[in-house]
This record gives sequence, C-alpha cells and structure tokens, in this order.
Amino acid sequence: MDGRVQDCVNRWIKNLYRADYVDVITAPGPVKILAAGEPEFMLTSIKRCLAVSTEKHHSPAVAIVAHHDCAGNPLSKEEQLSQLYLAAEKIRENFPGLKVHLLWVNEDWQVEEVI
Repeated sequence: MDGRVQDCVNRWIKNLYRADYVDVITAPGPVKILAAGEPEFMLTSIKRCLAVSTEKHHSPAVAIVAHHDCAGNPLSKEEQLSQLYLAAEKIRENFPGLKVHLLWVNEDWQVEEVI
C-alpha cells in the first residue's frame, strides 16, 4: 500500500521479467495478512486478485514484499522476514507452480531479494 515502496518494486520486477506492466495487489500489512490468514475477507481479496493476475493476465510470478517502516505491520525486519516466509508457503499451497519472489525494501528504498 505504501507508495514509497511501489516504484522501486515495480522497477525491479519490470527489469527482471522485461515486463511493460505489473499487477499490484495492495493492503496495509499484506505480509501479516498472508502469514496469519486474517482478516479472512482481506486474505480472500488478495487471493482473488492473484488468481486474476495469474489466470487472466498470465503473470508468471508473484513478489511478496515486506519493507522498512511499515505502518500496517510495524515489526522488526526479522519478524517481517519470518512472516514473509510463512506468506510464501501459503501462496505456494494455493498457487502451486507459481514462481514466488520474497522481497525486502530497505530504509534507502532499495529492493533486496530474500532467499
């Protein structure tokens, strides 16, 4: 949701995939929502948007993004990274075969891929 994160992440994805466009699914603290599975209505919305992106727009991958100074999920980097791994597991369960990128956007608004 945070506009400070959108441009750098979109550039990263466009560069990696040589894409003209990026589907963006936003919510306050999406990593927290995906990891915890709640609130359920937001999780359902994120999954529905991802289904449209993959099934109708043929998106080859998804990037799950956590970032510095997140107002929707004001946890430490370590805690957000733990959530990021859980979120990835849940996406992989629901969308088998989809490439999942885990990204951290640091305090300088630079994208770092988490392995």
